[in-house]
Amino acid sequence: MSLLGIFASAILPVVAVAAVGFFLGRYEGVDPDALNTVTVYVLAPALVVHSLTTSALGGGTIVQVVLTVFAFTAAMLVVAELVGRFSGYSEPLLGAFVLVSIFPNTGNYGIPLADFAFGPTGRSVAVLVTALQGVMLYTLGIYVAARGSGGDALADMRQVFGVPLVYAVVAALAVRWLGVVPAESSTLMQTLELLGNASIPVMLLILGIQLSSVDGTDAVRPVGTASGLRLLLAPVVATGVALLVGFSNPTVARVVVLLLATPTGVTTLILVGAFSEDAERLAPGEFVSATVLLTTLASVLTVTLLVAALQSGAVL
Repeated sequence: MSLLGIFASAILPVVAVAAVGFFLGRYEGVDPDALNTVTVYVLAPALVVHSLTTSALGGGTIVQVVLTVFAFTAAMLVVAELVGRFSGYSEPLLGAFVLVSIFPNTGNYGIPLADFAFGPTGRSVAVLVTALQGVMLYTLGIYVAARGSGGDALADMRQVFGVPLVYAVVAALAVRWLGVVPAESSTLMQTLELLGNASIPVMLLILGIQLSSVDGTDAVRPVGTASGLRLLLAPVVATGVALLVGFSNPTVARVVVLLLATPTGVTTLILVGAFSEDAERLAPGEFVSATVLLTTLASVLTVTLLVAALQSGAVL
């Protein structure tokens, strides 16, 4: 498939729906909070449970995905710390720099993208990776955002126990392990499928609405450096880790690499706003906002090229 065909089939639907959300947020003043609540507590858990219980992913493959995500995060954490410190950044900007470099947008951006690019397998892998990212965001992410601020980051990490996605993953895997998954034709599974399918466009609308309030005017050097780590280095690191893990299913490996190469997650802006202190020169919130916007726009090109390489088998 040509680059234009890949863009039209995998990237354009994501961009188009997100653009609708952007205009709703910018010109209609739509507040994403209500949509976020519905997605986090209803739609996304339904998507996770239905996708994982009906997925063909085996237990060994799930373990490989978990290992890859955690190893990737550890590697990017080390690289971002070294680059940030070598560049002379100090807290709280250093913490924000690390956050935007290591945490991709596997949810609002990644799940629809993986679904359009790799179908049901892509969706199943994406919801698992998103759940793992959620756990790390509300543990490691809070610690990185809050370090140097004098706050009790360890106490705030308890928020992970309030993330429904975590329990949805546990419930889905337990049902599979016990062999008591309801028939796909059952009312329960059809309801979960209906809710899960609704989460895909809603996530993209939320992404667009959130981006409509992002101020990207602070085009400073840290933004360019962090964007390079997120969009250019992350796919290389993810590919290396996937090769080391040795996936038995190459399609799953490609989906994981694609997800880990998505732009900076909007949740990083929420964490910095809640747990980081203002800096004298460049406020962490402004830096994160600019990085989220730049990586999201630039990802239209980088992700298109990556999907082409992954689908052709040139990578993995």
